[in-house]
Amino acid sequence: MRTGKILLVGVAAFAILLAACSGGDDDPAAAAGTNSSATGATGSADTGSMTITDIVADSSDFSTLLTAVGEAGLAESLSGDGPFTVFAPTDEAFAALPEGTLDALLKPANRDQLAAILTYHVVPAEVMAADVTPGEVTTVNGATFMVSTDGGSVVLTDGEGNGATVTQTDIVASNGVIHVIDSVLLPPAA
Repeated sequence: MRTGKILLVGVAAFAILLAACSGGDDDPAAAAGTNSSATGATGSADTGSMTITDIVADSSDFSTLLTAVGEAGLAESLSGDGPFTVFAPTDEAFAALPEGTLDALLKPANRDQLAAILTYHVVPAEVMAADVTPGEVTTVNGATFMVSTDGGSVVLTDGEGNGATVTQTDIVASNGVIHVIDSVLLPPAA
């Protein structure tokens, strides 16, 4: 299956990038928004000792993401050393997908496709909102999305041409950072 091969290549590239990464200073883009408080998404202001997976599990805003990460077998990876930048879609973002899409993705037969979509939300470096520059960003998936600004908001344009706005930034974890987005990013169709 092509998606499986892409995922394996993405994971291998991710491992190489992590080994070479010295802290993410060379990554040209991330997301920024208007709210950098970590308390809104997690209910806890002290997230720095928690992993990305812990933060997602601790937040009522990310229950669908937590389920998807578990079904895709990525929870352990997102608890690893990192650094990672995760663009985390909220439950509302997942609910906005076309009817039946999420249910289909959560089926065991579609695990590779789900993993490909989720790894498209992860950048293999820690990029804080202050480090944002417009341009192309390469994800763990191996595919890219575009970062731009629109009236003071940061917008990510996925491989299908859809936009996601960053609504919260800089939720710091022990292994990276989370930026909250209002839509699910989709990699380009293969």
